[in-house]
Amino acid sequence: MSHALDASGAGSDTPNLDFAGTTPYEDYVQADVLTHLQHLRSDDPGEMVFLVTTQVMELWFTVIVHEWETAARALRQDDLPVATDALKRSLRELEALNASWRPLAQLTPAQFNAYRAALGEGSGFQSAMYRRMEFLLGEKSASMLVPHRGAPRVHGELEKALQEPSLYDETLRLLARRGLPVPQEVLDRDLALRYEPSPAVEAVWTGLYAEPTGEHADLHRLGEILTDVAELVWRWRNDHLVATRRAMGAKTGTGGSAGVTWLEKRATKNVFPELWTARSHV
Repeated sequence: MSHALDASGAGSDTPNLDFAGTTPYEDYVQADVLTHLQHLRSDDPGEMVFLVTTQVMELWFTVIVHEWETAARALRQDDLPVATDALKRSLRELEALNASWRPLAQLTPAQFNAYRAALGEGSGFQSAMYRRMEFLLGEKSASMLVPHRGAPRVHGELEKALQEPSLYDETLRLLARRGLPVPQEVLDRDLALRYEPSPAVEAVWTGLYAEPTGEHADLHRLGEILTDVAELVWRWRNDHLVATRRAMGAKTGTGGSAGVTWLEKRATKNVFPELWTARSHV
C-alpha cells in the first residue's frame, strides 16, 4: 500500500481518512454487504460460525470454479502454461477450502442439534456452485439441476455447465491433439453424462508416466497437477464425511439425504480415475 500524499504531492506518514462517500476498500471488497449476510434463525451462539463457515465455503467454490474454467479454456486453446498456472492456484484454494472444516470438525451432536432445525430442508448438496465444481470434475448428473428449477439464472448456468466439456474432457482432447491414442468414443461421449473410466485412456496415461522426461514431459506434469487436484477433492469429501459423522452419526441428513451413508459413497469415488489406476501399470 502506498502512503497518502499531502497537498504538495510529497509523501505523508498519515493515510487518507477523509472520503466523500464509502471508502475505496469498501467499494472494491463490498465488506459491508458480506458482513451483513448472516441472518441467524436460532438463539444458539454456535449458529454464527456454522453459517459464516458455510458462506466462506461458497466463496471458495466460486474462486475454484473460476480457476478450473480458466484452465479448461486454456487447454482448449493448447495454452498449457495458463492452464497449469490456474490449476496450481486452485491447489492453494482447495487447501483453504478444506481448512474451512476445522471450525466445524469438533461439533458434538448436542452442539449441532442446538441449531440444526434452523437449516430446515437446507443441505450442502443443494449448493449450485459446488455442483458446478462437480460438473467440471466430470461428475455430471442432470438430476442435480432439479433443486434449482425455481431459480432461472442459477438453473441456466448449471444447464450450460452440464453440457460443456469437463476439465478432464479438455485434458483428454489435448492428449488426442498431441497424437496420443485417446479413443474417439471417449472424445465423442455425451458430455451431460458422468465420465466413465476407459482402459484405453488408462493405457495412454501409463505410457506418459512410464517416460516422465520424454517427448510429452509437459503432459506428464499436467497429469501430476490434476492428481494433486483429485487428491484434495478426495480430502474435502472425507473431511466432510468425518465432520458429519461426528456431529450427527448415522441420522438422516438435512434435506432428506442419507447423511453419512451418502457421503461414504461419494468419498470412495476418485475423480480423473485413470490417473490413479495407471500407476499400477508403470
